Amino acid sequence: MHYDVVIVGAGQGGGAAAIQLRQQGFAGTVAMIGRESEPPYERPPLSKEYLLGEKTFERLYIRPPEFWAGKAIDMMLSVEITAIDAKSRTLSLSDGSTITYGDVIWATGGDPRRLMIPGGELAGVHGVRTRDDADAILGALDGVERVVVIGGGYIGLEAAAVLRKLGKAVTLLEVLPRVLARVAGPQLSAFYEAEHRAHGVDLRTDIGIDAILGDGRVSGVRLADGSEIACQLVIVGIGIVPAVGPLLSAGAAGGNGVDVDELCRTSLPHIYAIGDCAAHANDFADGAVVRLESVQNANDQAATAVKALLGGSDAYKATPWFWSNQYDLKLQTVGLSSGYDGEVVRGDPATRSFSVIYLKEGRVIAVDAVNMVKDYVQARKLVEEGAVIAPDDLADATRPLKELDRV
Repeated sequence: MHYDVVIVGAGQGGGAAAIQLRQQGFAGTVAMIGRESEPPYERPPLSKEYLLGEKTFERLYIRPPEFWAGKAIDMMLSVEITAIDAKSRTLSLSDGSTITYGDVIWATGGDPRRLMIPGGELAGVHGVRTRDDADAILGALDGVERVVVIGGGYIGLEAAAVLRKLGKAVTLLEVLPRVLARVAGPQLSAFYEAEHRAHGVDLRTDIGIDAILGDGRVSGVRLADGSEIACQLVIVGIGIVPAVGPLLSAGAAGGNGVDVDELCRTSLPHIYAIGDCAAHANDFADGAVVRLESVQNANDQAATAVKALLGGSDAYKATPWFWSNQYDLKLQTVGLSSGYDGEVVRGDPATRSFSVIYLKEGRVIAVDAVNMVKDYVQARKLVEEGAVIAPDDLADATRPLKELDRV
């Protein structure tokens, strides 16, 4: 079997790439390969609205299931790529079949990072990455009173907020000295720690975990200090491992993900990579090689890869943005704060509506806006131009960001 374009991964990036191909007028044959049984759907709501029951799964589909056949995109689900022969342009699939291709767009994302400690594989230990993960959690909740969430990043905090809304006793454990340590400054970390504690979460930082306890099913967690926490469910949110094994085995450059250039091309001919698994030099990180785990990055890299595949040369330069919903707090982020050397708090965190502006050598490089949509929208231009504005002016929440004078 041969396809002109094979999209590997039926998630946000894969779906966006397929849509872009047809929107750009590509008339060749297209197949999408996904190891889940579902066509492309949105993952971010799994840890928020879907767990809470505020959105049915049908509302998470990127397009209605019948859309793909209507666009002549062959869906090959519940199967994955096991090997690539880049010379013969052949893909080997887990069902024993093979496919030849003209070009590949690799959009597999990643797998939840597992706890490499005793008990990590017990029943009742869950990640939150797929519909099956979320459904398994929902299916177990009736018999659960106490939950331990491991990881103080966005996934862990969002899960903790949802579980508190559902009436569960929640303990959140973070090995680093503060939550959100990898993506935000201490001001925002302190705010979210206080918010979760105010909502009844037993939040502990700078804490190690020795083992998950249980006989077949989880019954507790033993900490590095020897103390134990009883629970009936553990949710692990400690990041992802990029799903790029077949690419690297085939000789593609990479390590923490697969390396791509400014057109999303891997080092293997006719193979592109996009989304969470694609490591790229990003202008908003001063050219450092990063992986961005966001809907924005998946969609924009899909557009870049498709244009390149069709002969274009528009380099990837999209502005990074992210969001997180916890309780009644909407966090919106623009830019990348990595490497910042100063932060300015704009507004009063006690009002639960404020922003944190990150500076590097005086330049605005990122903004975290909590219930401050205007700041988020207006900060985009400041981040894109690397605006230099007096910190006192940035801190004055009575003045719109767009009206502040540059230094």
